[in-house]
Amino acid sequence: MLQILELFGGIGSPRIALRNLGIPTKSIDYVEIDQKAVDSYNAIFADELPFKTQSVINWNLKPDILIHGSPCQDVSIAGQRKGADEGSETRSSLMWETIKVVRDMGIWKPRVVIWENVKGVLHKHMRKNFNRYLDELEKLGYSNSFELLDARDFGLPQARQRVFTISILNQGPFNFQILKRKPMRDIKEFLLSNDQVDPIYDVTQPSVLSVIGKTGIKRATVIQEYAYTITTRQDRTPAQVIDCGNDRFRYLTELECWRLQGYSDEDYFAAASTVKRNGRFRMPMYKQAGNSIPVDIFESLFEALI
Repeated sequence: MLQILELFGGIGSPRIALRNLGIPTKSIDYVEIDQKAVDSYNAIFADELPFKTQSVINWNLKPDILIHGSPCQDVSIAGQRKGADEGSETRSSLMWETIKVVRDMGIWKPRVVIWENVKGVLHKHMRKNFNRYLDELEKLGYSNSFELLDARDFGLPQARQRVFTISILNQGPFNFQILKRKPMRDIKEFLLSNDQVDPIYDVTQPSVLSVIGKTGIKRATVIQEYAYTITTRQDRTPAQVIDCGNDRFRYLTELECWRLQGYSDEDYFAAASTVKRNGRFRMPMYKQAGNSIPVDIFESLFEALI
């Protein structure tokens, strides 16, 4: 059985990818600060989580694969670029906690470490920390390789580019060229018909309506062949909207955002059962989708690695 350690675990997209591949998996630990995301994760994997008291004596912390997607806000173009220097106490500096976890494991180390983050980690003012992260893992015996991957190349109609770093213990570097790409699916497969969508998702804010079709910082792009990056909020600019005709525009629903990240409707509804609607939307569901990692990319990575 494959054993994984999920840090900054969100709603568990790597575990879902392994489940979709039919690979028996045990998550020996899952770490996440957002309680609503924890509730969603537990609901998705309810059938696999024995809720019972466990002893920590002789507790096994020997993962085959460690996955972390440390917070990206402080290196993202959309953020304030506070950076990720160790000791800076920014959210993005938590990447160094992963290094500490691996180092403190002693003789046993994960065979593979996977790190996902925004492409801002490759920008010149952030690159020193990215390079240092690679250097620290090399000191621990890992060979590193990284690639900018786009969800559209793995079947999902979402323009989402993220840096994936694969570090392998005591072996040569991972070859990203062996990943199985697949054609982008038709976005209509992911969208509800407009007459199914409650009018609460209609765009009503003048601040958004006035910038539909415009470019610049304040803009609202009309979705055509694919969606743009799913964010934690859909109702503020820059935004993306669906043209329903007759001068009606609407936002993506929470379910559509989860679908565009590769989640099944069953996973969505399990998670949604833990979240009450507050106002127009279930905002935590948008946040969880925006913070997640496309399931389909993980499927391709795991298939190549395993």
